[in-house]
Amino acid sequence: MRKLLVLFTLVLPLVVQSKPKVEKLFNEKNLSNWEIYIAPSTSETKDALFSVVQVNGESLLHISGEVNASLATKKEYENYHLRLVFKWGEKVFKQFNSGILYHSYGPFGEGLGVWMSSHEFQLCTAKMGDSYCMGNSFFEIPAAKQPDGKSFRYAKDGTKSQFGVNLPGKNCMKLADQEKPAGEWNIVDLYCFDRTSVHVVNGVVNMINYNSGRIEKDGSVLPLTKGKIQLQSEGGELYVKSITLEKIKQIPAELFK
Repeated sequence: MRKLLVLFTLVLPLVVQSKPKVEKLFNEKNLSNWEIYIAPSTSETKDALFSVVQVNGESLLHISGEVNASLATKKEYENYHLRLVFKWGEKVFKQFNSGILYHSYGPFGEGLGVWMSSHEFQLCTAKMGDSYCMGNSFFEIPAAKQPDGKSFRYAKDGTKSQFGVNLPGKNCMKLADQEKPAGEWNIVDLYCFDRTSVHVVNGVVNMINYNSGRIEKDGSVLPLTKGKIQLQSEGGELYVKSITLEKIKQIPAELFK
């Protein structure tokens, strides 16, 4: 028995240490681990668009939304669970619009003249959870074509359709609206593993993307499994409470049920 206790004492620290590490992408102090890109045609300064502010004793990331711009991680990430907690502010310039652009690659400007090619987890109000192929990214999504004959909506048992540039569509609408009322905090979770990603809005799965890829100039599709993470300034003011990332070995099976 004494030998077993000694062995347990030696093994326990190893078990504790093996717990996945959660990385704070927003360190609540500054944006030193991010880079900022603003379209050359604008006159706004970087500090005015993305800043760390104090609100009711909390350090929050403030995104003005006044002009289109990107806040991008300096590092690339793959096989992870990302959680973003945010709410809309009061100022709206076009609409309350933003997005998480993941697996970002290539130069800024390939996506709508501002952002890197990437997959978008749409945060735009009324569209939160939509999937959009920014720039030259590619996905296959089980979807149902809508009555207009042009748009698509995610359907768990739908036919897998291809999305990307020069394909029938670049956007797939989320399953259903799970957005919180204005002024309340939204929790969005993004799970990425290999070539699959899952969008979760306030605890509800809203989108599953398969066969992540990048479309080359000759039309071929190469696998896309990693990249930088961008946050958008795009028309509306928002506050971010936290952005955390945890490495995963698989996407939880319950998200596919």
